[in-house]
Amino acid sequence: MKFPIFMDNHSTTPMDPRVLEAMLPYFIEKFGNAASRNHQFGWEAEEAVEAARAQIAKLVHCDAKELVFTSGATESDNLALRGVVEMYKDKGNHVITCMTEHRAVLDTCKALEKRGIAVTSLPVEKDGRVKPEEVRNAITDKTILISVMLANNEIGTIHPIAEIGKIAKEKGILFHCDATQGVGKIPVDVNQLGVDLMSFTAHKIYGPKGVGALYVRKKGPRVRLVPMIDGGGHERGMRSGTLPVPLIVGFGKACELCDQEMPAESKRIAAMRDRLQAQIMGALDECYLNGHPTERLPHNLNISFAYVEGEALLMGVKEIALSSGSACTSATLEPSYVLRALGVGSDLAHSSIRFGLGRFTTDEEVDYTAKRMVAAVTRLREMSPLYEMAKEGIDLKSVQWAAH
Repeated sequence: MKFPIFMDNHSTTPMDPRVLEAMLPYFIEKFGNAASRNHQFGWEAEEAVEAARAQIAKLVHCDAKELVFTSGATESDNLALRGVVEMYKDKGNHVITCMTEHRAVLDTCKALEKRGIAVTSLPVEKDGRVKPEEVRNAITDKTILISVMLANNEIGTIHPIAEIGKIAKEKGILFHCDATQGVGKIPVDVNQLGVDLMSFTAHKIYGPKGVGALYVRKKGPRVRLVPMIDGGGHERGMRSGTLPVPLIVGFGKACELCDQEMPAESKRIAAMRDRLQAQIMGALDECYLNGHPTERLPHNLNISFAYVEGEALLMGVKEIALSSGSACTSATLEPSYVLRALGVGSDLAHSSIRFGLGRFTTDEEVDYTAKRMVAAVTRLREMSPLYEMAKEGIDLKSVQWAAH
């Protein structure tokens, strides 16, 4: 077993060696610009891009022409939200989203609010799911876009996207879905889900960092966007800029591998995840699973350990890469806004740890992680007077703490 152990596959994934192998020729030998239409180098690059586009389209069941390449899911989210709001501003100025969305959606919505767009952020149930009826009730005659993620990056909860898609279709409102955590882990079909725009990225599925895609429906309805980047009119005019051919080739290969291996891989990873959960929760009391017990991503496990500080716990198991929140917000000391939205109290939210298993996680790593977590939590609780008091049956809420 090699150290450190990587248990943070939501933040990013290691590149699959088969992906790197597919990419290598496009750095040196086949280095052409895919937009150079008048010589062999350009044709070769363009051919590679179109082959990758087809591999990616197959994974999400769309037409290859409906994919717009971006620098990643954050740009895809921005292009979807800003592009729609700008294009359809004559129709209305209301956007519906959800409180547990990724920052790439929430912060874009905040920026749009400053420009006079009305944003409704829907609450979620205790298990982290948004109710389709809540979406229906939030719709007004000014609503132009609904944006709800496929699966949450912290707690792994999968939203009822197909049901929301039906409501959006019925009301004639465009529907965007940030599917960054779900693509490649669970089956995704843009038509079955009823989405008009969908964001995802390569580095969450064992591909390279720096390339993502936005699916933009071209008929029934045809979605039009105002671009954020102007230039040579690449990507059907929606996203100008020379295409990063090696990265796109890697993205395509990563999608092809997911398409072939996902059914068996997700089953294997879910079994390891369940074993990790059973070993930890079987050995410790006062542990709580965050998110939906069954409607969740196969590689996700998020547990709150009462009477333990999450950061102290991470420091106690330094040889294991874990997270106490999403990678994009781990620089702040605020408790996770996702957990707060589920109604988890501040103390428990601060004690939550996210385990992210992946393609290269081994059984030995799972067993080692479980053993180390149990030991670290036990040690920290032995030092905690609060845990001792709670074990003695003292109701901590009723304790009058003396002021210094």
